[in-house]
Amino acid sequence: MFNHWSYLALQQYWWFLIAVLAAAFVFMTFVQGGQTLLYMLGKNEAERDLLVNSLGRKWELGFTSLVMFGGALFAAFPLFYSVSFGGAYYVWMAILFCFIIQAVAYEYRKKPNNIFGTRTYETFLFINGSLGIILIGTALGTLFTGGHFIVDDMHLSHWTLPSYGLEAVLVPFNVAFGFMLFFLARIQAALYFIDNIDDEAVAARARKVLKYETWIFLILFAYILYSILTMNGYGYDPATGIVHREPLKYWHNLLAMPAVGVSIALGALLVLWGIGLDLFAKGRRGIWFSGIGTALVVIGLFALIGYNDTVFYPSLSDPQSSLTIQNASGSRYTLMSMAYVSLMVPFVLGYIAYVWRAMDRKSLSLQEVENDPHHY
Repeated sequence: MFNHWSYLALQQYWWFLIAVLAAAFVFMTFVQGGQTLLYMLGKNEAERDLLVNSLGRKWELGFTSLVMFGGALFAAFPLFYSVSFGGAYYVWMAILFCFIIQAVAYEYRKKPNNIFGTRTYETFLFINGSLGIILIGTALGTLFTGGHFIVDDMHLSHWTLPSYGLEAVLVPFNVAFGFMLFFLARIQAALYFIDNIDDEAVAARARKVLKYETWIFLILFAYILYSILTMNGYGYDPATGIVHREPLKYWHNLLAMPAVGVSIALGALLVLWGIGLDLFAKGRRGIWFSGIGTALVVIGLFALIGYNDTVFYPSLSDPQSSLTIQNASGSRYTLMSMAYVSLMVPFVLGYIAYVWRAMDRKSLSLQEVENDPHHY
């Protein structure tokens, strides 16, 4: 099957798989969003226990999707992995720290003889849900705005600034991207709690989050989308690999790939539909409409930067060092071999869906958490 595909087709296939994994991770950030809402939605310890245990059933799935996303990037596009994860060192170390303390918090929050106290681990959860997600969004923003790196003829790279990636926080677009992801995670978390928890007081507070924070998210999303479609980008000649600056590059990509525009527009509408369903119609399934919509938008954005001869990681130090799906990928043999392994992905996703359904067969209640001796 895959052995008859061209090298470019395999590169495009793997970029699409990475977009799907990125979409799965962004959807799962509702866990991080929920961690930032513990004291807003939970007014006493019992309600916070309810919220944490609702999230605790899913946090490992979110961490797994992040690992799969990073692993797929490393395997399919190793040059990007080495440039970004090796060059923007301080940013990725900060992100890693934020996810380490998340695992520690879920493990030790309710352990007997907890010398640090429950509040300490809830602070860890807040840091993971706020700083961790904002930094990831900031790092993703650099796929549009670029990084300060140089790649030589031997594919060895080095960062040209001593801040090693921290300079990304000085770019308004990157920071706005991070906060957009942060508020999206909180909105998704509110939708998830309404669907997953059997407590009207918590649901009422979650709807207040939807009522006010949806507007903040929409303003940030509109700013990001407008910036992307009006900014200058970089294209390249697929025959020679020479990179050139192109005004309105992403707008041109949208015109050349109308299906991408449909994906982004439909995704945005589904997100709004999910919010409206739980906010105005008092429904309980908005998380699924919003989740699917989020995935469609993420896949559309990755298509904008990866296809149509587009640079997906511009170099601000040397434009000819910029990364594309053609110059940053592994060998044809590597991509083809892994493509066969990727056929297992639907089975993995099916298993996750089965486990999710088994855990959420009925809404979680305070009584169920209190009767569970091993709760988080």
